[in-house]
Amino acid sequence: MKNKVTTCGYFIKRLRDNGYKVNRIFSDYTSQDPRRWTIMIDPNKSALYITCYVNYDWTGDFKFELHDGGQFKNLQLKTDSMEVIMTKLIEKDITPNEETNAKT
Repeated sequence: MKNKVTTCGYFIKRLRDNGYKVNRIFSDYTSQDPRRWTIMIDPNKSALYITCYVNYDWTGDFKFELHDGGQFKNLQLKTDSMEVIMTKLIEKDITPNEETNAKT
């Protein structure tokens, strides 16, 4: 399961490598629950939750739900590309942390 967009560690690493501040929120959902993990991006400003769902509509299906308390109302993405996800974040004005970028 390494280097798959549905793997929480890989997802977080890619975001952090691109300057985002990321907190792991929860990843201990039951095996019957289609949710696999939830993280928060930019907790001090945007406070965007991202939840990964696996086997949501059918076996092998996955999606990401982005929720920020109502600004764009539970945006859902079905992609296996981190670039697509990060592009969507930037389109929604959720940009990498300037302090993180200044350190690298």
